Amino acid sequence: MTDILISLYPWTKALHIVSVVAWMAGIFYLPRLFVYHAESVEQGSDTDALFKIMERRLLKAIMNPASIATWIFGLMLVFTPGIVDWSAVWPYTKGASILAMTWFHHWLALRRKDFARGENQLAGRRYRMMNELPTLLLIVIVFSVVLRF
Repeated sequence: MTDILISLYPWTKALHIVSVVAWMAGIFYLPRLFVYHAESVEQGSDTDALFKIMERRLLKAIMNPASIATWIFGLMLVFTPGIVDWSAVWPYTKGASILAMTWFHHWLALRRKDFARGENQLAGRRYRMMNELPTLLLIVIVFSVVLRF
C-alpha cells in the first residue's frame, strides 16, 4: 500500500491543493453572503429566496465535496511515507487548524439552516467578524507546511 501512495504522491498533492482552494473559496464567500443576507434582505422576499438558493448550492455543491476531498487527499498525504515528520511541531499546528476549519464549516452549515428556516439571529457584523477566522487558520496552515516549524 505504501508503494502506491508513494507513486501517487504528485497526483495526491495536486488534488489536495485544488480541493483546498475550492474549499477555501466557499469558506470565504459563504459568510459574506450571510452578511448581505442579514443586513440587506427582507425576509420572505424574492431576494431572500435567491440568497437561500445561492447559500445552499455553495455549501452543498462546492464546499461539502471540496472539504471531503481535502480530507481524503490530506489523509493520503499523511500516510505517504516520508512526508510528515511527526517529531516536528508543524503537523500538530496544521492538524489543529484543520479541525478548527472543519468546525467553522459546520458552524456555517448550521447558520445556513437558520437562514433557510427564516430564523437567523445573528447580525451582519457577527458574520463579518467570524469571516476573519478562516483567514487566520489559513495563515497557520500555510506557514506550518511551508516553514515546517
